[in-house]
Parts: sequence; structure tokens; C-alpha cells
Amino acid sequence: MDLPYRKYFEEMPCYSTVQDRGFRVVDANRRFREDFGDPEGRFCYQVYKNRPERCEICPVDQTFQDGQCHRNEEQVRTLDGREISVMVYTSPIRDETGAITSVLEISADITEVKKLQRQLKESQRRYRLLFEEVPCFISIQDPELRIVDTNRSFKENFGGFPGCKCYEIYKHRDEECVNCAVRRTFKDGGIHHSEEVVTSIRGEQMNTLVFSAPIHDANGEIQYVMEMSTNITPIRELQSQLESIGLLISSVSHNIKGLLTGLDGGMYLVNTGLQKNNQQRITQGWEMVQRNIERIRGTVMNILYYAKKREPSWEAVAAPALVEEVCGLIEPKARECGVTLRRDIDGGAGEFEADAKAMRALLINLLENSVDACRVDTKKPSHAVTFGLKGLTDQVVFEIADDGIGMDRRTREKAFTLFFSSKGSEGTGLGLFIANGIAQAHNGRIGIESELDKGTRFVVTIPRSRKVPDQGGKPES
Repeated sequence: MDLPYRKYFEEMPCYSTVQDRGFRVVDANRRFREDFGDPEGRFCYQVYKNRPERCEICPVDQTFQDGQCHRNEEQVRTLDGREISVMVYTSPIRDETGAITSVLEISADITEVKKLQRQLKESQRRYRLLFEEVPCFISIQDPELRIVDTNRSFKENFGGFPGCKCYEIYKHRDEECVNCAVRRTFKDGGIHHSEEVVTSIRGEQMNTLVFSAPIHDANGEIQYVMEMSTNITPIRELQSQLESIGLLISSVSHNIKGLLTGLDGGMYLVNTGLQKNNQQRITQGWEMVQRNIERIRGTVMNILYYAKKREPSWEAVAAPALVEEVCGLIEPKARECGVTLRRDIDGGAGEFEADAKAMRALLINLLENSVDACRVDTKKPSHAVTFGLKGLTDQVVFEIADDGIGMDRRTREKAFTLFFSSKGSEGTGLGLFIANGIAQAHNGRIGIESELDKGTRFVVTIPRSRKVPDQGGKPES
């Protein structure tokens, strides 16, 4: 080798060798000799790896075979026992005729690079483990609010739907939420939070505290946003127990105030009718008194059922007679609201085991809800509510269907939530919540079928006989 090139060969900051067709090292640079000793015509695999036979995949052999440059990653051992990772590059050395006489092998020490790669992989593994095992729901969303990644808890509770919009998965909505924390983070790059009610794949409603944070790319631009939601339903339930007393007193007091005003009006008509011997006035006033007493009774029953958990007082209840009784109680209100109350009763439905007072309260709440849904619907000229009863082998089914305002999906999912009312200031938010609790206490369930502006159908399914409670009984939608 010419002297100038020999100098370059010796000072190369890597391991350089020249090998013949027998894989003997015929020359090596200074750094190679320092770490592996003088090759003295030894085979490369003896020097590098202390092996008795050549490597299965040998880039030197490949270069001899095809005359091309090759590379491979290897693990070698120095004289002092250090394990070194090297990236091997081979290139052919030809004579004047173009024949390959030997191969130049250059091995670069990549031990630190491999160490960094292992550290990076370990960091990624730990990050992924943390991401997967965090006890909250995490999703990564793109600027179109599409979900690109989720953690294990999210998948278990909401399913794996990559590419879907977050509001489709969380809330079953067709449009973006009005106050979207993720959208605000994309806009200003800040961390935002909100409180949301979401629905799991099992139909379970959850109160969640949502935080959103930006994920930047190499240029500092916001590429994705991470949304982290914590289930705070138990906290909200505890808060509701503390807050409900004040809310209940305020709401019910307002309701009872209106009922007492109605009683005063009825008493006035009765008293003046007696004074003037006006039978029509007496009858009209007494009807007002009776109607408002029934409303007060219903309100007080709701309060009692909410205020105290109780076991049903089991007895044999005749299903057809119960339906007739409830219809008789609600018919005056339906007539007053211009709503036709129809009956579709299976006279052979027979008896079932239940708490008669509780079942009466359940059906009254649902029937009143349907009448009110018709009353506030001004888009149709007339309305009707149909109260049906079917007797099956192991259960009785009550069906209450109306053609009132109906409910959208969000309202249906929240219908049985405490203090949720679609009637505004007219409702206490107790009726459907208590009705659902009564159905569950009887090991039954209430299903809702509803469509906005088309009406609602409640289906109450109650077992004929008392049985050990199971984990079911949640409202369907």
C-alpha cells in the first residue's frame, strides 16, 4: 500500500482490515490492533469472535461472491473482554485485470448508538405501559377529532374504534360538542378541561372530568391532542346525596306551593258554593281539591322513595286491575290536557308478585310523563296515550306509548338520571329516576323507545314471582 494511503488507513477512526479469499486478515489498521491484537494471518472470525468456524452470514464472503459492497451488524469481543456492537461495511479490492484479490472490511463502533436505541425502546415501552395502565380513559385525536390511538381502559369501556369521531364514541352524537376542550387546545395550544356525561359500550352513563393537552411534532406544530377523562361518577353520586336535600326541598316546595294554591282555589269554590247553595260550584271545587290531593300524594310518595331505600312489601297483585286503577287516576288529567287515554289490556294477564303501592307509583310516573309529553307538543292537532298490558309465562309487560314530543338519544340516555328533567321548571327530575329504581327493586327493567317529534314508548318488564336480584335491570335505550 502506498505510503500516503497507508497513513490514512492507519488513522481511520474505525476498525479496518483487508482479508483474502480464505478470510485471513492480511492487514489491519492501528485501532484494530489496539483492540484485537496483531492478526498474524489469523481468520477474521477467530480475531473478532473467537469462533472456530466462519459466520453464517458473512459480508466479506458476499462481496467475494458478487463483487458488491455489503453491510451487516455484528457483535464482537475485544482483547480485554468488552462486547462491542459494530456496523460492518465491505468493499472489493481488484487487481489490474479487475479480478477481486481481497476485500476491505471497515467496522464502525456503534455500541453507544445501540445503547441509546435500547434506552429509547425501553423509554417507549415504559411510556406505552404507562399510557395503557393509567386508570383513566385516554384518547389521541387529530385536528378532525378522529381517534388515532386509545389506551386499554378506553377500549374496555368504549370499544376500539380508530378513525371515528370522539363525539360519536363518547356521546353517540352526530355533531361536535359545543364546548369542546380538544378543539380549544388545537386553537390556542393550552391545556383545557371540562366535565362531561358519556355512555359506555354497556350503556352505562359516567360523569367524567376531561383534560386536553397538545402533542407537538418536531417543528413545534400541534399534531395531535391527548384527551384524558377520569370517571368521577362516584364523586358526583356522593355530591348528589349532599346537594339533593337542598335541591329536593327547593324543587318540591315550589311544586307543593302550586298544588296548595290549587287547593285554596278548590276550597274557595266549595265554601262559596256552600254559602250560595250552588251545587255546580261545590262539585267543581271538590274536583279541584281531589285532583290536587292526588298530585300532593304522588309528590310525597316520590320524596319518600328517594329519601329512603326500602324493600318491597310483596303481595299478589292483579295486573289488569292495577292498570285500570292507574288509568282512572290519570284520566282526569289527560282529559284536562286534551289527551285521549286508550287501554289495550290483556284481561288474562293474571297476577304477579310485587309491592302494589310502588308499582302504582311507577306506572303513574310513566303515564304522567307521557301525558305531559303530549301536552307540551303543539305541532300536532291531537294526541293519544295507549296503556297496554301483556301477560307472558314468567313476566308481565306494561307498555305506555304516546305521540308527544319524543326524545333524542342524549335525552333518552339521561332520562333515568337523578334531577334530570326535560320539562324545565315544571319537572322535579325525580319521577323517572324513582320509577327506574322501583323496577330494579322488583328485578325488572324499563326500556325506552323514542324519536324526537314522533313520541315515546316505555316498556316495563316485571317478573311474575320474586327472585334473587341479578346484575341486570338497568334501563335500556
